[in-house]
Amino acid sequence: MKTRSLTLRRNTNRLVSLISASAALFGIAMLTWILGTVIVKGIEAINWDFFTELPAPPGMEGGGLANAMVGTLGITAMAVLLGVPVGLAAGVWLAEFGQQSKRAEAIRFACNLLMGTPSIIIGVFVYILLVLTTGHFSGFSGSVALAVIMLPVVARTTEDMLILVPGALREAALALGVPRWKTTLDIVFRAARTGLLTGILLAIARVGGETAPLLFTALNSPYWPESPGEPTANLTVTIFNYAMSPYDDWQTLAWGASLLITVSILGTTVISRGILWHRSKS
Repeated sequence: MKTRSLTLRRNTNRLVSLISASAALFGIAMLTWILGTVIVKGIEAINWDFFTELPAPPGMEGGGLANAMVGTLGITAMAVLLGVPVGLAAGVWLAEFGQQSKRAEAIRFACNLLMGTPSIIIGVFVYILLVLTTGHFSGFSGSVALAVIMLPVVARTTEDMLILVPGALREAALALGVPRWKTTLDIVFRAARTGLLTGILLAIARVGGETAPLLFTALNSPYWPESPGEPTANLTVTIFNYAMSPYDDWQTLAWGASLLITVSILGTTVISRGILWHRSKS
């Protein structure tokens, strides 16, 4: 077998490096273009009424998306309450008790499969499970859909963070007679708290821009949210409806809502990455 010359290998390395750098620059350029467009068009809608007023009737100027902001916060908060505790518990079991058992491997496979499932499929599932059963759309159904999306992210992140905790901490606590559950909550959780918080923030960022699950579950509303059992206004479905409308002022509001979601998700992601970076340096 002939050995490739050193010159050929160097040229091949330069070519691959050039292709990789070009692809990275292209991705950065597209991201910059998208963010720039959202900022330029969305900043026009940002004013006091945008954050405080209800949507105006079709064809009338003015109004805001205050109800959609409140609804989005409520749906997301409820999703966190539903999905995060279950995800944390699943991650603890995988890392501390299930470990390499067949049942744990099956749960890991299910989590990975669920993480790759399109969100619209989850929306249709919750629609069949709750909306058709109850006979109406609701903010609670939307929260359940988002919680299902969050659960595997939190579970796998929790498992990974707990595995990184040195086993000597567990052994020292157990040797002192500390119960296993107390060791996990007071020692292992405390050592991994930064990574756990990062996983939760990433899960929130993951569901922050979802439209399809809410379109099938929470739907939308032009009014203030009063109960989780009724259709609830939210930013993502509002963007979908307003962007498809023939009214210029509604389209402007859609750009403003897009900017608000983009800034929120970007901020949450940057904060979570910053926390993770600070943990790795400490």
